[in-house]
Amino acid sequence: MVVGIARFELYMSGNRSLKDKRRLIKSLVERARSKFPSISMTEVDSLDLKDKATIGLGYVSNDASLVNSVLDKVISYIESTGNFRMGEKEMEILHF
Repeated sequence: MVVGIARFELYMSGNRSLKDKRRLIKSLVERARSKFPSISMTEVDSLDLKDKATIGLGYVSNDASLVNSVLDKVISYIESTGNFRMGEKEMEILHF
């Protein structure tokens, strides 16, 4: 079993409130899950900051190259939306 995990920061401007931020993040997570149905993704930190979100992403497979590819594609997809500026990214592949 191969588990891929990623954590990345997203910065956004123009949010007037946490409600605006949560609406944007919820929409992003729903679109990503729709495009990549096997992933697990949620906001994991920076919950009380209106201009920053920290997202956790997970994917499990029996093929390390597939795990790496899926994580890369999800992150590229998020960057391509243009609604966010990507900050720090961390990614790890674990073999069990």
